[in-house]
Amino acid sequence: MQKTVWGALASPRYLISSWPWRSYAYLLTSVPMGVLSIGVLVGIAGLSALLSPILVGILMLAAFPLLGAAIGYVERRRAALMLVDGIPSPHAVLPVGVSLKARLTYRRREQASMRALGYGFVLGVFVWPLSAVIGGLSAIVLGITIATPFLAGDGEDVVMWSWKLDTFWEGLLFAVLFGPVFYTVSSYLLGVLAGAEASLARAMLGPRQEELQRNLAELRRSRLDLVDAFETERARIERHLHDGVQQRLVGLTMTLGLAELDLPEGEGRRLVVKAHAEAEAALADLRAAVRGIHPRVLVDHGLQAAAREVADRMPLPVTLNITLPDRLPAPIEAAAYFVISEALANVAKHAQATTCEVSGWVDRGRLVITVQDDGVGGAQLGAGTGLTGLVTRLDALGGTLDVDSPPGGPTRLRMECPCRLGD
Repeated sequence: MQKTVWGALASPRYLISSWPWRSYAYLLTSVPMGVLSIGVLVGIAGLSALLSPILVGILMLAAFPLLGAAIGYVERRRAALMLVDGIPSPHAVLPVGVSLKARLTYRRREQASMRALGYGFVLGVFVWPLSAVIGGLSAIVLGITIATPFLAGDGEDVVMWSWKLDTFWEGLLFAVLFGPVFYTVSSYLLGVLAGAEASLARAMLGPRQEELQRNLAELRRSRLDLVDAFETERARIERHLHDGVQQRLVGLTMTLGLAELDLPEGEGRRLVVKAHAEAEAALADLRAAVRGIHPRVLVDHGLQAAAREVADRMPLPVTLNITLPDRLPAPIEAAAYFVISEALANVAKHAQATTCEVSGWVDRGRLVITVQDDGVGGAQLGAGTGLTGLVTRLDALGGTLDVDSPPGGPTRLRMECPCRLGD
């Protein structure tokens, strides 16, 4: 489906598509919206003028931009009839928790609210009368043309210009001859008019370049805030497990060890020995989980040392070649570490590889990490490899993750991420 009416008008399928009817709907709904807009604006302006000697009238005048914001909200959604992707909001995204009063004050001061107020005036004074005349007249003529056979068939004389119709078949002949021609001409005319009106709405209600840049910066900042919140929560969980659960397990293993020494040979001692072994295994698993949640070596010594620790635990030879000039921001180091850790884990589990190589460097302000193995290939992002969540995490940091893994191998994973947050 075409995204705008302009693309549809150039298509030979325009007349049998939904676009002519979209044009009718858009133009005809402009009439009540235009009447309502100018009625509200004039009404409130007149009321505020009457109440201007007191404070209420001044406050009503100050609230005019909020009326513009409301008109813009409705019109951007109505424009979806002609612009499939709609019109992006030019308003800034305010943080969660901002009070209603603060939101209204901010919206009142935005330039986008004033532009929407201007569009409401244009819609109420110029646009809706033109839409009513052309769109309404076209709809009436088309409706009468379709109904002509039935009007003439009722015994009533129907006169179309110099053609007098007094039977159903004469009315049907008129509808067949005149209807398609009128539908074709009016559909293209209304498509052009509705497209022009939608383009005007997009020009006045859509975001300016500086507003797009501001919204993009705010989006990036909010996503970085989410990453920071995730890192903080991950560190809190790690501290809880390390200082709480792990210490309790250490105490349990020590108690079981002492009990094992004091008990005589027998069934009871055998059960204590088994419980001691299970507690030590649980402690080892917990330590591995804690190391995976918030690796202390990464925090203390950086990405290179943390990647070396992961490589040393692998059951196959891993060549490590990571050269970084300085420490990177913690969220970027963490993302790179987990990409390396997850990639090596997938190599050990699925690749049937004999060797693996991990490389890392900085290229024009971007951190590049590659993990390559000589396995059987066939790996895909989102196919149960555990990397899907890391793709979202990297996207929040402005990074990317790609996998090249043809059947038969080799598999090459490549991560790129800006070395500075917000780039």
